[in-house]
Amino acid sequence: MRGLYKFLGEMSKMWYDINMAMVICVTNQKGGVGKTTTTVNLAYYLAKLKKRVLIIDFDPQGNATSGVGVDKAALDGSMTGVLLGENKLSEIIIETKYTGLTVAPVLPDLANAEVELVKMEGKFTRLRNAIAEISGSYDYILVDLPPSLSLLTVNGMIAADYLLLPVQTEFYALEGVAQLLESVKLVKKGMNPKLQFLGVLATMYDKRTILSEQVLTEIKKYFKDLVFKTTIPRNVRLAEAPSHGVPVGAYDKFSKGAKAYKMLAKEIIERLEKK
Repeated sequence: MRGLYKFLGEMSKMWYDINMAMVICVTNQKGGVGKTTTTVNLAYYLAKLKKRVLIIDFDPQGNATSGVGVDKAALDGSMTGVLLGENKLSEIIIETKYTGLTVAPVLPDLANAEVELVKMEGKFTRLRNAIAEISGSYDYILVDLPPSLSLLTVNGMIAADYLLLPVQTEFYALEGVAQLLESVKLVKKGMNPKLQFLGVLATMYDKRTILSEQVLTEIKKYFKDLVFKTTIPRNVRLAEAPSHGVPVGAYDKFSKGAKAYKMLAKEIIERLEKK
């Protein structure tokens, strides 16, 4: 009988591991650090590596939505309806033209919905509850959070298993990071004790400049082993891809930016398999 209980326990754990997606929130309260670029291109390459991937665009700017080729004008539903309880998450998810990659799109009215959310019951766990319904259908769920410490950001942190922090290798790179870390600490203490940092990603890296090298050294000194080995370079093709509504891997798979995000996807899979 004891052996049966052990077997059932192992099977239960195996079922959970197989059927529950890894929820990764890509976050930084600073804008312009490569947050959405990372969400879109990491998701693309995880899908290329045969993973089932969902992007949840939770930034009212909606750049992750347009970054995978979704026409916002043609949308019947968005994350606004999910947040306000008008739609289930499964009802608004859209297949992209990339195998294995889907997106839960957003419209600018999500910013207004946040004001309404303040007065609603369960305002901190709306996203977590929505994800629970569809989690078994994916291997990875990447949430693109807004560049602020807002109620939307807190919803993301409470829903997440891991946080991925892009930090640009430029002046003021660590500005505001202490405040973000304090918010993470509060969320872990209160609503989501399992929340962990997956890693810190150095973006806009230019190995030809002394500044990039100095800032990367500072980032490693601050975050130590959390810093990914992969760095994302400054790259023209990477900057051009969003204007065409495609990930950089679909725009120019031989570019330095594409190769970097492919390496990052592999590194993340390896890092999570060790946990």
